[in-house]
Amino acid sequence: MTTPFQVRLEVRAYELDTQGHVTTAAYLQYADHTRWKLLEAAGIDLEELRRTGLGPVTLETTVRFVRELRLGHEVDVSCAFDWPGGRTTRVSQELRRADDGSLVAELRSVGGLLDLTARRLVADPGAVWRRLARRPELLGLAG
Repeated sequence: MTTPFQVRLEVRAYELDTQGHVTTAAYLQYADHTRWKLLEAAGIDLEELRRTGLGPVTLETTVRFVRELRLGHEVDVSCAFDWPGGRTTRVSQELRRADDGSLVAELRSVGGLLDLTARRLVADPGAVWRRLARRPELLGLAG
């Protein structure tokens, strides 16, 4: 099994709640940022994607918090796509402290690729991503 794609981020002061913990919104932003960086690493040209009239959408996200994340901590955010078939894809992400590798949170998402004109999910999003990516294997779409 290959190592999942990951991005390292540092917690910033404006991402904290009144108890000094990272807000839920910041966790979602970390996950979103990492997904976009993965698409970029796979060679997806966002302008080309826009020209096709398609856009990625998140349909559901679940966050499971495991350990505190505070100001100055660095966190490694992983991202792996799973293609169960049909109109949706699943995304698994883990946030781990960079200093000791301990699990901070897990995010599980369901998404799709929206036809922006028809306002419907495309039937086979994996086929579209495979066609647009220069490195589809990073998206779990080898072959």
